[in-house]
Amino acid sequence: MYKPVSLFIGLRYSRLSKGSAFVSFVSFFSIAGIALGITALFTVMSVMDGFENNLKRSMLSMIPHLQIDMQQRNEAQQQALQTRLQQMPEVKAINRYHQAQAIVQSGADIQGVLLQAPYEALPEHVTEHVEVGDSRQVFAQRYTIAISRYLARSLQVGLGDTLRVTIPSVSTYTPMGRIPAQRLFTINAIYRTGSELDMHTLFTSGESLQRVMRIREQAHAPLEVMLKDPFLVDEVLRKLPIGQREGITDWRQSQGSLFSAVAMEKRIMSLLLGLIILVAVFNIVSSLTMMVREKQGEVAILQTLGLNYRQVARVFMVQGMYNGVVGSIIGAVLALLVVSNLNTLLASIGIQLLGQQELPVVVSSINLLAIVAGAIFMSFLATLYPAKKAAQVRPAEVLRYE
Repeated sequence: MYKPVSLFIGLRYSRLSKGSAFVSFVSFFSIAGIALGITALFTVMSVMDGFENNLKRSMLSMIPHLQIDMQQRNEAQQQALQTRLQQMPEVKAINRYHQAQAIVQSGADIQGVLLQAPYEALPEHVTEHVEVGDSRQVFAQRYTIAISRYLARSLQVGLGDTLRVTIPSVSTYTPMGRIPAQRLFTINAIYRTGSELDMHTLFTSGESLQRVMRIREQAHAPLEVMLKDPFLVDEVLRKLPIGQREGITDWRQSQGSLFSAVAMEKRIMSLLLGLIILVAVFNIVSSLTMMVREKQGEVAILQTLGLNYRQVARVFMVQGMYNGVVGSIIGAVLALLVVSNLNTLLASIGIQLLGQQELPVVVSSINLLAIVAGAIFMSFLATLYPAKKAAQVRPAEVLRYE
Protein backbone atom coordinates (compact mmCIF):
# COMPACT_ATOMS: atom_id res chain seq x y z
CA MET A 1 0.00 0.00 0.00
CA TYR A 2 1.30 3.46 -0.91
CA LYS A 3 2.34 5.71 1.95
CA PRO A 4 3.81 9.22 1.65
CA VAL A 5 7.44 8.77 2.67
CA SER A 6 7.74 12.03 4.63
CA LEU A 7 4.52 11.36 6.56
CA PHE A 8 5.46 7.76 7.34
CA ILE A 9 8.96 8.60 8.59
CA GLY A 10 7.78 11.69 10.49
CA LEU A 11 5.12 9.72 12.38
CA ARG A 12 7.66 7.01 13.16
CA TYR A 13 10.07 9.56 14.60
CA SER A 14 7.22 10.91 16.72
CA ARG A 15 7.01 7.69 18.70
CA LEU A 16 8.91 7.60 21.97
CA SER A 17 12.11 5.65 21.66
CA LYS A 18 14.62 4.34 24.18
CA GLY A 19 17.55 5.87 22.36
CA SER A 20 16.32 9.44 22.82
CA ALA A 21 14.92 9.56 26.35
CA PHE A 22 15.61 13.25 26.91
CA VAL A 23 14.19 14.25 23.53
CA SER A 24 11.12 12.15 24.27
CA PHE A 25 10.82 13.83 27.66
CA VAL A 26 10.87 17.33 26.11
CA SER A 27 8.45 16.21 23.39
CA PHE A 28 6.04 14.83 25.99
CA PHE A 29 6.07 18.09 27.93
CA SER A 30 5.44 20.09 24.78
CA ILE A 31 2.28 18.02 24.21
CA ALA A 32 1.27 18.35 27.86
CA GLY A 33 1.96 22.10 27.82
CA ILE A 34 -0.22 22.67 24.77
CA ALA A 35 -3.03 20.57 26.27
CA LEU A 36 -2.93 22.38 29.62
CA GLY A 37 -2.64 25.78 27.93
CA ILE A 38 -5.73 25.14 25.81
CA THR A 39 -7.63 23.86 28.84
CA ALA A 40 -6.72 26.88 30.98
CA LEU A 41 -7.40 29.42 28.24
CA PHE A 42 -10.77 27.93 27.25
CA THR A 43 -11.86 27.58 30.89
CA VAL A 44 -11.07 31.21 31.68
CA MET A 45 -12.73 32.45 28.48
CA SER A 46 -15.85 30.40 29.23
CA VAL A 47 -16.11 31.82 32.76
CA MET A 48 -15.46 35.38 31.55
CA ASP A 49 -18.14 34.98 28.86
CA GLY A 50 -20.49 33.67 31.54
CA PHE A 51 -19.85 36.67 33.76
CA GLU A 52 -20.33 39.02 30.81
CA ASN A 53 -23.64 37.36 29.89
CA ASN A 54 -24.82 37.55 33.51
CA LEU A 55 -23.86 41.20 33.65
CA LYS A 56 -25.63 41.83 30.37
CA ARG A 57 -28.75 40.00 31.52
CA SER A 58 -28.91 41.41 35.05
CA MET A 59 -27.96 45.01 34.27
CA LEU A 60 -28.86 45.78 30.66
CA SER A 61 -32.25 44.13 30.99
CA MET A 62 -33.04 46.55 33.82
CA ILE A 63 -32.36 49.86 32.08
CA PRO A 64 -33.68 51.38 28.83
CA HIS A 65 -31.35 50.72 25.93
CA LEU A 66 -32.41 53.97 24.26
CA GLN A 67 -33.96 57.04 25.86
CA ILE A 68 -35.54 59.59 23.53
CA ASP A 69 -36.39 63.14 24.59
CA MET A 70 -39.66 64.28 22.97
CA GLN A 71 -39.63 67.91 24.13
CA GLN A 72 -38.26 69.29 20.84
CA ARG A 73 -40.52 67.20 18.59
CA ASN A 74 -44.03 68.03 17.46
CA GLU A 75 -46.78 65.42 17.41
CA ALA A 76 -46.18 64.41 13.77
CA GLN A 77 -42.44 63.95 14.37
CA GLN A 78 -43.10 61.90 17.49
CA GLN A 79 -45.50 59.61 15.66
CA ALA A 80 -43.11 59.20 12.72
CA LEU A 81 -40.22 58.29 15.03
CA GLN A 82 -42.28 55.83 17.06
CA THR A 83 -43.61 54.16 13.90
CA ARG A 84 -40.10 53.88 12.50
CA LEU A 85 -38.83 52.22 15.67
CA GLN A 86 -41.76 49.78 15.83
CA GLN A 87 -40.94 48.56 12.32
CA MET A 88 -37.36 47.64 13.23
CA PRO A 89 -36.80 43.92 13.96
CA GLU A 90 -34.13 44.82 16.55
CA VAL A 91 -36.66 46.63 18.76
CA LYS A 92 -38.30 44.57 21.50
CA ALA A 93 -40.53 47.13 23.24
CA ILE A 94 -41.32 50.86 23.25
CA ASN A 95 -42.87 52.65 26.19
CA ARG A 96 -43.58 56.24 27.19
CA TYR A 97 -42.51 57.08 30.70
CA HIS A 98 -41.78 59.77 33.24
CA GLN A 99 -39.29 59.54 36.06
CA ALA A 100 -38.34 61.67 39.02
CA GLN A 101 -36.02 61.67 42.00
CA ALA A 102 -38.20 61.18 45.06
CA ILE A 103 -38.14 60.65 48.80
CA VAL A 104 -40.26 57.85 50.24
CA GLN A 105 -41.20 57.76 53.90
CA SER A 106 -42.73 55.06 56.04
CA GLY A 107 -43.35 54.91 59.75
CA ALA A 108 -39.93 53.32 60.24
CA ASP A 109 -37.51 54.94 57.78
CA ILE A 110 -36.97 57.35 54.91
CA GLN A 111 -35.16 56.66 51.61
CA GLY A 112 -34.14 58.52 48.47
CA VAL A 113 -35.32 56.66 45.34
CA LEU A 114 -35.81 56.93 41.60
CA LEU A 115 -39.52 56.80 40.77
CA GLN A 116 -40.11 55.40 37.28
CA ALA A 117 -43.56 55.70 35.71
CA PRO A 118 -44.24 54.01 32.35
CA TYR A 119 -47.61 54.66 30.72
CA GLU A 120 -48.35 51.31 29.06
CA ALA A 121 -47.02 48.63 31.43
CA LEU A 122 -44.28 47.88 33.89
CA PRO A 123 -41.00 46.68 32.35
CA GLU A 124 -40.88 42.98 31.61
CA HIS A 125 -37.87 42.46 33.89
CA VAL A 126 -39.97 43.74 36.83
CA THR A 127 -43.20 41.85 36.12
CA GLU A 128 -41.24 38.60 35.75
CA HIS A 129 -39.80 39.00 39.26
CA VAL A 130 -42.91 40.03 41.21
CA GLU A 131 -43.00 37.95 44.41
CA VAL A 132 -46.10 39.35 46.11
CA GLY A 133 -49.12 41.16 44.67
CA ASP A 134 -50.13 41.94 41.10
CA SER A 135 -48.15 44.42 39.01
CA ARG A 136 -51.21 45.01 36.78
CA GLN A 137 -52.95 46.72 39.70
CA VAL A 138 -50.35 49.48 39.51
CA PHE A 139 -52.03 50.59 36.28
CA ALA A 140 -55.56 49.62 37.25
CA GLN A 141 -55.58 51.94 40.27
CA ARG A 142 -54.15 55.41 40.76
CA TYR A 143 -51.45 56.16 43.29
CA THR A 144 -50.20 52.63 43.69
CA ILE A 145 -46.60 51.46 43.44
CA ALA A 146 -44.40 48.40 42.99
CA ILE A 147 -41.51 48.29 45.45
CA SER A 148 -38.47 46.02 45.65
CA ARG A 149 -38.06 43.45 48.41
CA TYR A 150 -34.88 45.25 49.50
CA LEU A 151 -36.63 48.61 49.96
CA ALA A 152 -39.66 46.98 51.57
CA ARG A 153 -37.44 45.45 54.25
CA SER A 154 -35.53 48.70 54.71
CA LEU A 155 -38.76 50.71 55.11
CA GLN A 156 -40.44 47.87 57.06
CA VAL A 157 -43.54 47.83 54.88
CA GLY A 158 -45.53 45.16 53.08
CA LEU A 159 -48.32 44.63 50.59
CA GLY A 160 -51.20 47.06 51.15
CA ASP A 161 -49.18 49.49 53.28
CA THR A 162 -48.87 53.15 52.33
CA LEU A 163 -45.80 55.28 51.69
CA ARG A 164 -45.54 59.04 51.47
CA VAL A 165 -43.81 59.95 48.21
CA THR A 166 -42.29 63.44 48.03
CA ILE A 167 -40.84 64.94 44.84
CA PRO A 168 -38.54 67.86 45.79
CA SER A 169 -38.15 69.11 42.20
CA VAL A 170 -41.86 70.00 41.97
CA SER A 171 -43.22 72.51 44.47
CA THR A 172 -46.25 74.60 45.25
CA TYR A 173 -45.87 78.05 46.78
CA THR A 174 -48.35 78.76 49.56
CA PRO A 175 -48.65 81.36 52.31
CA MET A 176 -46.86 78.80 54.49
CA GLY A 177 -43.92 78.69 52.07
CA ARG A 178 -42.65 76.28 49.43
CA ILE A 179 -44.24 72.82 49.72
CA PRO A 180 -42.86 70.00 47.53
CA ALA A 181 -45.30 67.76 45.65
CA GLN A 182 -46.26 64.73 47.71
CA ARG A 183 -48.83 61.97 47.83
CA LEU A 184 -49.62 58.78 49.70
CA PHE A 185 -49.10 55.66 47.55
CA THR A 186 -50.33 52.15 48.28
CA ILE A 187 -48.01 49.16 47.73
CA ASN A 188 -49.65 46.77 45.25
CA ALA A 189 -46.65 44.65 44.26
CA ILE A 190 -43.27 43.61 45.68
CA TYR A 191 -40.54 42.43 43.29
CA ARG A 192 -36.97 41.18 43.55
CA THR A 193 -34.63 41.20 40.53
CA GLY A 194 -31.39 40.63 42.43
CA SER A 195 -29.76 43.60 40.70
CA GLU A 196 -28.78 47.15 41.61
CA LEU A 197 -32.28 48.20 40.54
CA ASP A 198 -33.68 46.81 43.80
CA MET A 199 -31.73 49.30 45.89
CA HIS A 200 -33.18 52.55 44.62
CA THR A 201 -36.09 52.15 42.16
CA LEU A 202 -39.86 52.25 42.61
CA PHE A 203 -42.47 51.91 39.86
CA THR A 204 -45.85 53.54 39.44
CA SER A 205 -48.09 54.38 36.48
CA GLY A 206 -47.33 57.31 34.21
CA GLU A 207 -50.76 58.78 34.92
CA SER A 208 -50.19 58.74 38.69
CA LEU A 209 -46.82 60.47 38.48
CA GLN A 210 -48.18 62.90 35.90
CA ARG A 211 -50.84 64.02 38.38
CA VAL A 212 -48.42 64.32 41.30
CA MET A 213 -45.93 66.34 39.24
CA ARG A 214 -48.75 68.35 37.64
CA ILE A 215 -47.62 67.55 34.12
CA ARG A 216 -50.34 68.67 31.74
CA GLU A 217 -49.68 66.46 28.72
CA GLN A 218 -48.50 62.93 28.08
CA ALA A 219 -47.53 63.86 24.52
CA HIS A 220 -44.04 65.04 25.45
CA ALA A 221 -43.22 62.14 27.75
CA PRO A 222 -39.87 60.57 26.83
CA LEU A 223 -39.67 57.20 25.07
CA GLU A 224 -37.72 54.26 26.42
CA VAL A 225 -36.76 51.60 23.90
CA MET A 226 -35.73 48.04 24.78
CA LEU A 227 -33.77 46.12 22.14
CA LYS A 228 -33.56 42.37 21.61
CA ASP A 229 -29.78 42.77 21.79
CA PRO A 230 -28.45 45.86 23.61
CA PHE A 231 -25.28 45.77 21.50
CA LEU A 232 -27.30 46.58 18.35
CA VAL A 233 -27.64 50.23 19.40
CA ASP A 234 -25.46 51.53 16.57
CA GLU A 235 -27.38 49.53 13.97
CA VAL A 236 -30.70 50.95 15.20
CA LEU A 237 -29.33 54.51 15.19
CA ARG A 238 -28.00 54.08 11.64
CA LYS A 239 -31.49 53.17 10.43
CA LEU A 240 -32.91 56.43 11.74
CA PRO A 241 -32.76 59.56 9.54
CA ILE A 242 -30.17 62.04 10.76
CA GLY A 243 -32.87 64.51 11.78
CA GLN A 244 -34.50 61.95 14.10
CA ARG A 245 -31.31 61.11 16.03
CA GLU A 246 -31.34 64.27 18.13
CA GLY A 247 -32.15 63.91 21.81
CA ILE A 248 -31.34 60.18 21.90
CA THR A 249 -29.12 58.71 24.60
CA ASP A 250 -28.23 55.03 24.97
CA TRP A 251 -27.10 52.69 27.73
CA ARG A 252 -23.42 53.05 26.83
CA GLN A 253 -23.33 56.56 28.23
CA SER A 254 -24.06 55.24 31.72
CA GLN A 255 -22.80 51.63 31.62
CA GLY A 256 -20.44 51.52 28.63
CA SER A 257 -17.25 51.94 30.67
CA LEU A 258 -18.11 48.88 32.78
CA PHE A 259 -18.54 46.61 29.75
CA SER A 260 -15.38 48.05 28.16
CA ALA A 261 -13.47 47.16 31.33
CA VAL A 262 -14.85 43.60 31.28
CA ALA A 263 -13.89 43.19 27.60
CA MET A 264 -10.38 44.54 28.29
CA GLU A 265 -9.95 42.16 31.24
CA LYS A 266 -11.01 39.22 29.07
CA ARG A 267 -8.48 40.15 26.37
CA ILE A 268 -5.65 40.54 28.89
CA MET A 269 -6.44 37.20 30.57
CA SER A 270 -6.54 35.48 27.17
CA LEU A 271 -3.18 37.00 26.24
CA LEU A 272 -1.52 35.95 29.49
CA LEU A 273 -2.85 32.39 29.35
CA GLY A 274 -1.96 32.19 25.67
CA LEU A 275 1.67 32.49 26.77
CA ILE A 276 1.36 29.00 28.28
CA ILE A 277 0.70 27.62 24.81
CA LEU A 278 3.55 29.70 23.41
CA VAL A 279 6.00 28.24 25.96
CA ALA A 280 4.86 24.73 25.01
CA VAL A 281 5.42 25.58 21.35
CA PHE A 282 9.01 26.59 22.14
CA ASN A 283 9.43 23.12 23.61
CA ILE A 284 8.54 21.77 20.17
CA VAL A 285 11.39 23.84 18.70
CA SER A 286 13.78 22.47 21.34
CA SER A 287 12.76 18.84 20.90
CA LEU A 288 12.91 19.04 17.10
CA THR A 289 16.31 20.73 17.16
CA MET A 290 17.69 17.97 19.39
CA MET A 291 16.02 15.35 17.21
CA VAL A 292 17.63 16.79 14.08
CA ARG A 293 21.06 16.64 15.72
CA GLU A 294 20.43 13.07 16.91
CA LYS A 295 19.09 11.84 13.56
CA GLN A 296 21.72 13.44 11.32
CA GLY A 297 23.10 10.05 10.32
CA GLU A 298 19.68 8.68 9.37
CA VAL A 299 18.84 11.87 7.48
CA ALA A 300 22.07 11.60 5.52
CA ILE A 301 21.30 7.97 4.61
CA LEU A 302 17.77 8.94 3.53
CA GLN A 303 19.23 11.66 1.32
CA THR A 304 21.59 9.18 -0.33
CA LEU A 305 18.56 6.95 -0.96
CA GLY A 306 16.84 9.75 -2.87
CA LEU A 307 14.97 12.00 -0.43
CA ASN A 308 15.14 15.58 -1.65
CA TYR A 309 15.34 18.85 0.32
CA ARG A 310 11.57 19.28 0.69
CA GLN A 311 10.91 15.68 1.68
CA VAL A 312 13.49 15.82 4.47
CA ALA A 313 12.00 19.09 5.74
CA ARG A 314 8.51 17.58 5.71
CA VAL A 315 9.67 14.66 7.88
CA PHE A 316 10.44 16.98 10.80
CA MET A 317 7.48 19.23 10.08
CA VAL A 318 5.24 16.17 10.43
CA GLN A 319 6.91 15.28 13.72
CA GLY A 320 6.42 18.79 15.13
CA MET A 321 2.85 19.01 13.87
CA TYR A 322 2.16 15.64 15.47
CA ASN A 323 2.98 17.11 18.88
CA GLY A 324 0.85 20.18 18.17
CA VAL A 325 -2.17 18.27 16.87
CA VAL A 326 -2.10 15.61 19.61
CA GLY A 327 -1.70 18.27 22.31
CA SER A 328 -4.53 20.32 20.81
CA ILE A 329 -6.90 17.34 20.64
CA ILE A 330 -6.14 16.32 24.22
CA GLY A 331 -6.49 19.94 25.32
CA ALA A 332 -9.84 20.37 23.56
CA VAL A 333 -11.29 17.21 25.12
CA LEU A 334 -9.91 18.11 28.55
CA ALA A 335 -11.20 21.69 28.24
CA LEU A 336 -14.73 20.51 27.45
CA LEU A 337 -14.67 18.10 30.39
CA VAL A 338 -13.38 20.74 32.82
CA VAL A 339 -15.77 23.47 31.68
CA SER A 340 -18.78 21.15 31.69
CA ASN A 341 -18.03 20.04 35.26
CA LEU A 342 -16.31 23.16 36.59
CA ASN A 343 -18.70 23.85 39.46
CA THR A 344 -18.67 20.19 40.49
CA LEU A 345 -14.86 20.21 40.50
CA LEU A 346 -14.75 23.38 42.61
CA ALA A 347 -17.21 21.92 45.10
CA SER A 348 -15.25 18.66 45.31
CA ILE A 349 -12.06 20.47 46.36
CA GLY A 350 -13.94 22.59 48.89
CA ILE A 351 -13.96 25.98 47.14
CA GLN A 352 -16.96 28.01 48.29
CA LEU A 353 -18.19 30.86 46.09
CA LEU A 354 -19.46 33.98 47.82
CA GLY A 355 -22.75 35.51 46.82
CA GLN A 356 -23.73 32.87 44.27
CA GLN A 357 -24.20 29.17 44.05
CA GLU A 358 -22.00 28.49 41.03
CA LEU A 359 -19.77 30.10 38.44
CA PRO A 360 -21.53 31.14 35.24
CA VAL A 361 -20.09 29.25 32.28
CA VAL A 362 -20.71 29.70 28.55
CA VAL A 363 -19.37 26.93 26.30
CA SER A 364 -18.50 28.46 22.93
CA SER A 365 -17.47 26.07 20.16
CA ILE A 366 -16.19 29.04 18.15
CA ASN A 367 -13.80 30.01 20.96
CA LEU A 368 -12.57 26.44 21.30
CA LEU A 369 -11.99 26.06 17.55
CA ALA A 370 -10.14 29.39 17.46
CA ILE A 371 -7.87 28.35 20.35
CA VAL A 372 -7.14 24.94 18.81
CA ALA A 373 -6.50 26.45 15.39
CA GLY A 374 -4.14 29.02 16.93
CA ALA A 375 -2.21 26.32 18.81
CA ILE A 376 -1.84 24.18 15.68
CA PHE A 377 -0.74 27.19 13.63
CA MET A 378 1.91 28.13 16.22
CA SER A 379 3.07 24.50 16.23
CA PHE A 380 3.46 24.67 12.46
CA LEU A 381 5.56 27.84 12.71
CA ALA A 382 7.71 26.14 15.36
CA THR A 383 8.65 23.36 12.93
CA LEU A 384 9.97 25.60 10.16
CA TYR A 385 13.46 26.37 11.51
CA PRO A 386 14.36 22.80 12.70
CA ALA A 387 12.97 21.35 9.44
CA LYS A 388 15.09 23.77 7.43
CA LYS A 389 18.22 22.82 9.39
CA ALA A 390 17.49 19.12 8.86
CA ALA A 391 17.15 19.62 5.11
CA GLN A 392 20.55 21.36 5.02
CA VAL A 393 22.40 18.29 6.34
CA ARG A 394 25.27 17.33 4.02
CA PRO A 395 25.48 13.52 3.65
CA ALA A 396 29.19 13.53 2.74
CA GLU A 397 30.22 15.32 5.93
CA VAL A 398 27.92 13.35 8.20
CA LEU A 399 28.80 9.89 6.79
CA ARG A 400 32.54 10.53 6.49
CA TYR A 401 33.35 8.69 9.72
CA GLU A 402 30.44 6.21 9.69
